Amino acid sequence: MQIKLELVYTKPVDESGYRILVDRLWPRGISKVNAKLDWWAKEIGPSTELRKWFGHDPEKFSEFAEKYRLELKKAEFTAEFIEKVQTKLKTQDVIFLFGAKDERHNQAVVLKKYVETQSKK
Repeated sequence: MQIKLELVYTKPVDESGYRILVDRLWPRGISKVNAKLDWWAKEIGPSTELRKWFGHDPEKFSEFAEKYRLELKKAEFTAEFIEKVQTKLKTQDVIFLFGAKDERHNQAVVLKKYVETQSKK
């Protein structure tokens, strides 16, 4: 099983996977029914300050990723999140849903890599 990334605005590609919205803010213009998610883990998203500073500027992505990893390392919720993801991965794929238009420069990309790295420890 694996972690996949999916834009929350698109039709679900894999409806059999465990779908987690990893944004701190609810995505604009989408209903909770249409999101088809199993869990909204808003606490795992980057802080409001970091999110606003980043502003989805690809030029800032490397620094954003570094700062977000530090937030994840310090946050109490991170261990619980990783444990739940690892448990789900034993039986099904886990899909991190995100609302950012840029599919390469967003927190879900950083979070996926972080969880995978922590899982190997």
